[in-house]
Amino acid sequence: MLSSVLIVCVGNICRSPMGEAILRQARPGLRVASAGLAALVGKPADPGAVELLGERGLDLSAHRARQLTAEMVEEFDLILVMERRHAADVEELTPAARGRVHLVGRFGGFEVPDPYRRPREAFAEALALLERGLGDYAARFWSRS
Repeated sequence: MLSSVLIVCVGNICRSPMGEAILRQARPGLRVASAGLAALVGKPADPGAVELLGERGLDLSAHRARQLTAEMVEEFDLILVMERRHAADVEELTPAARGRVHLVGRFGGFEVPDPYRRPREAFAEALALLERGLGDYAARFWSRS
């Protein structure tokens, strides 16, 4: 049974905080966190992410970017990444994570492109892909609970 999920992107200010908020809302009993491979440590979520999630009733105002550590990876049952190269980076940091690191878009065969410093449409696309990918995981792992 998967009881904890760590969502990883690069800066931990766009994609992973959005994914964290979406999954936390969808699965209230699930332990969910996010971190970045090259985090902008201490920075708040990007205004584009804050705005889009705010429109869905999700508040990212308390989010602060965190750097991914080996210790974090070891604490979670499942580590979800945005791009294939992120999986390799996580596994390089913590080889014991192999088998627990997967693309958010694993079941749909897609990556979630980085919307950082791009227009609102890029954030909307990333959010739609996150919702799709996390929905696929929910249907496979938590639909009966």
